[in-house]
Amino acid sequence: MSDAAGPSLTTQTDVSKIISVDAMGGDNGPATVVAGLSQFLRTASDAHILLHGPEERLQKLIDKRGLSSRVTIRHAEDVVAMTDKPSNVLRHGKNTSMWSSVEAVRNGEAGVCVSCGNTGGLMAISMMRLRKAEGVNRPAIACLWPSRNPQGFNVMLDAGADIRADQDDLLTYALMGASYARNAFDLDRPRIGLLNVGVEEHKGRAELKVAHDIIGRSAAAGAYDYVGFIEGGDLPSDKIDVIVTDGFTGNVALKTGEGTATLISELLRSSLMRNPISMLGALFARGSLNHLRRRIDPRRVNGGVFLGLNKTVVKSHGSADATGIAAALNLAYRLGQTGFSDKLAARVASAATLAQDISTDISAD
Repeated sequence: MSDAAGPSLTTQTDVSKIISVDAMGGDNGPATVVAGLSQFLRTASDAHILLHGPEERLQKLIDKRGLSSRVTIRHAEDVVAMTDKPSNVLRHGKNTSMWSSVEAVRNGEAGVCVSCGNTGGLMAISMMRLRKAEGVNRPAIACLWPSRNPQGFNVMLDAGADIRADQDDLLTYALMGASYARNAFDLDRPRIGLLNVGVEEHKGRAELKVAHDIIGRSAAAGAYDYVGFIEGGDLPSDKIDVIVTDGFTGNVALKTGEGTATLISELLRSSLMRNPISMLGALFARGSLNHLRRRIDPRRVNGGVFLGLNKTVVKSHGSADATGIAAALNLAYRLGQTGFSDKLAARVASAATLAQDISTDISAD
């Protein structure tokens, strides 16, 4: 139903259960987004969606799947293209579905925003409309990395919000990542690792060495355990829960991991279909192979969370299919239910003064 068709969702349900969704940002169009909504809503019986985009087009898709009672459409005529520069989006994007979806969270109509659209544009709008939390210099994108841990994933940030990060930024990422891990995985004391070219303390850039000291000294106040430097091979390990790095390194690692997972899946399928004997073996091992496929499926970890803002925004892959979009919505819903954005802002703000004091002490040493 559109806004004009009845009372607003906020008069019917808790705002934390409402997700604001940009229907138009993905590579596969709004039909895929609505298919993902359908999958998600089957598992979240009390969730509601505020869907942004051309009303007439979206209404047909919603009606076809019988979702009118669970979805409110907010009309937005324009779309942020993947090729649009962030500066252009800020100047001319007020009538887009992306802007509208963020604005709904800013106005308290929804608890979390989800978009498959242009990452730079979404970050620019989010920073402008939602503002950075106190004590945050550079927001970060946190992604989930499949791991050997009981929860099945490690948190990695930054995954590409900003290619730069000094020692104070890396400490902030550690604090935000720890807060995210607590709320996403119910971990009382997340284990933090700082990504480097080696685990020895003399290796790495100067800012990494200072960050190593600051993050270690802040562990007690931040309620996390610091394991020190880690290497690329530790990303899927069970020795850490949170991986801290700059956005350039994190984004390269993320895209490499996703590409490798897809390659392994394709090579495995090709090998199993090579001849009748291998096909018979695949039939007997079907259960184990399906389990492996689910563990390495990039769609299951779709959804990067923008950390360091006053509200929560989840960025889905632009190429996500319905399963991937449903995964991003599930993540957004869980974070909305825990009151994550308020907890994160309080944690970072309380630690900002501590970080400055530690940095001053180190400079004086």
